[in-house]
Amino acid sequence: MKKIVMALAFSLLLTSVSFAEDEGAKLADRIDAAHAVLHELMATPDKGVPLDIASRAECIAVVPGFKKGAFLIGAQYGQGVATCRTGHGWSAPVFIQLTGASFGLQAGGQSTDLVLIGVSHRSLDDLLKDKVKLGGDAAVAAGPVGRNSQASTTELANAEFLTYSRSKGLFAGIDLTGDVVNQNGKDTARYYGKDIPYRTVLSGAVPTPASSEHFVRTVNEMFHRGRAREAK
Repeated sequence: MKKIVMALAFSLLLTSVSFAEDEGAKLADRIDAAHAVLHELMATPDKGVPLDIASRAECIAVVPGFKKGAFLIGAQYGQGVATCRTGHGWSAPVFIQLTGASFGLQAGGQSTDLVLIGVSHRSLDDLLKDKVKLGGDAAVAAGPVGRNSQASTTELANAEFLTYSRSKGLFAGIDLTGDVVNQNGKDTARYYGKDIPYRTVLSGAVPTPASSEHFVRTVNEMFHRGRAREAK
């Protein structure tokens, strides 16, 4: 009987380790996908994020493969990662999810990549909330495209987040008013091996894991470039 119990315990331990490894791989894949989206955005110089927006970005969230579609009531759902600017670069990432609902006649479905750029000092505070309704709790606007475009309209100037989408290789501003950004504390805890407050991670107090260094490095390059170009 003792041997049977030990064998069952060992089997459960192996199952638990295998599950943790699978979950870790999925989170790493999500970061890789977000990194790929940013590379695509950087590779579109004439249709990318304007330099003046890149120069004042405080936080960025990337949701690769955002799903939207249904019939009559369109459900929207996506998982992504976010990082914020600190005094020594950009923070290690936290995990988020974006949910919403769009009403109207719809058929079929579609998947698109989303990028949310926080451009005010309130952006970090917004991401620290458990749930943020875009257009309600946080002012949001579809972002302009083109390196030399100017965020000059009142709506853009007052926005806390500017939003972009990528579909079939093309980037454009997108209206996400009414969608909700949630903290994904469970995935963040799984990724770091323990429950760490969002504020601690996004403040830069947590070292960037090796599996997300490429993502943070690309964010740093992308938005440092904007500040450098604007300073000239």
